[in-house]
Formats: sequence, C-alpha cells, structure tokens
Amino acid sequence: MIELRNILLPTDFSEPSLKATEYALSLAHRFDATLHLMHVIEDPVVYLPMFESYPLPTKQQFETYAQDRLENWIADDDGEGLKIEIEWRHGKPHIEVIDYASDNRIDLIILGTHGRGAAAHLLLGSVAEKVVRKAPCPVLTVHPSGKQFVHAP
Repeated sequence: MIELRNILLPTDFSEPSLKATEYALSLAHRFDATLHLMHVIEDPVVYLPMFESYPLPTKQQFETYAQDRLENWIADDDGEGLKIEIEWRHGKPHIEVIDYASDNRIDLIILGTHGRGAAAHLLLGSVAEKVVRKAPCPVLTVHPSGKQFVHAP
C-alpha cells in the first residue's frame, strides 16, 4: 500500500505551480500528509536582464517577497486540517529541492512544469527534468494544460 507522509511542493509562483498545488493539496488531504511548501531564491544575476533600467532588489526584499507569497499561496479553506511547512532557500532550484527532499524524508515531490520548447530547454535546462533525474523519491510533474485528474468539487 502506498503511504505518503511528506509531500514536497516546490513553487516558483507560476501558473504551472498553481496546477501542481491542486494535486499536492488533494493528495495531502487524502493521505493526511504534511505538505512542505518551498521556494528557491535564485542568484540575483539570473534576474539582471529584467532589471536593466531598475535597481535590483536586495537580498532582504527577495526573502520578504518569498515569505509573503509562501504564506499566502494556499487559501485557508484549501489548507484546513493540513500540516503545512514553509521553507525558502537561496541557491539553484533543482539542487535545493533535491537536498530538501533528502533531508526531510519526502515521499513525493509534486512540481509544475512549463513545457518550454526545445530551444529554450537546450539553453535553460529544465528544473523539473533535473529533479526527476536526481530526486530521492518519486516525482509527479504537472503541466497546466492537457488531461487533469484533479477536478473541482
């Protein structure tokens, strides 16, 4: 029998992450599992092109933003009855997700995937693909379009 006690939901606060959240909440409720909600703050150099004509946010601003978004990512009604752990870290997303899963006895990682084209994939790589390859547990990747198994009641 499958037992899920700890589910990790890494989020970049995107639409694919919203869809992955639906799956994570449904499974956490069904298995009475702890939901670990996580965001990784990448090196600000990654964001430099976005801030060419604006000042780059400080480390504290990135951290405050992450904490605020994580605390408000799951509506109170959706998270009712669940134990939810919140974590943000600095680093490379795939490395931090894998390390967190290893350190916290995660049974399942659920993450959204953007499904970028081949050219973007070659240039940027895929966090989801890297997590799938190196994760210490099963990984469920969720694309925001296509067949969905979680339906609103």
